[in-house]
Amino acid sequence: MTDERAAAAASAPRLHIPIPLRWGDLDAYNHVNNTAMLKLLEEVRVRAFWRPAAGEDAPPTAVMDAGITSGMLTLVARQEIEYLFPVPYQRHPLDVQLWFGKLGGSSIEVCYEVRSPRETAVDEVQTVYARATTVVVKTDATTGRPVRLTTEERAAWAPYLGAPIVYAHRR
Repeated sequence: MTDERAAAAASAPRLHIPIPLRWGDLDAYNHVNNTAMLKLLEEVRVRAFWRPAAGEDAPPTAVMDAGITSGMLTLVARQEIEYLFPVPYQRHPLDVQLWFGKLGGSSIEVCYEVRSPRETAVDEVQTVYARATTVVVKTDATTGRPVRLTTEERAAWAPYLGAPIVYAHRR
């Protein structure tokens, strides 16, 4: 990747999806449990991808029909999370920032940063609690075979295409 393309990818816009915590997301150490983090990221994907129902608000990336009756499924092929700080319980929603590291033929590399609430940021500085990547494959609900991303999906997601996460502690 050229330096110009790398700079453009790093500065790609991000979606900001507010996700409230539930008391049940905490573990005995009084921070968000690692398995609860996977559920929080799942909720982010649903809000970012599924078309809204009448009267609901959704980001411009919400262009997929929801549920098995749509004939399409989004299956998780891979997930990776790098935990940077424990996430304490708080009443303000976490600010989960989402972008795409890659749009493949039928797959999407979804990148996230789980950050402290925007409402509590001091001088706009937020704590980055975790970084994560999920590879999602779009499949036909009947056959289970991969289905190519549509022109509408690519158009909605391309503005949020940026550099994928490089994990610090990967071997």
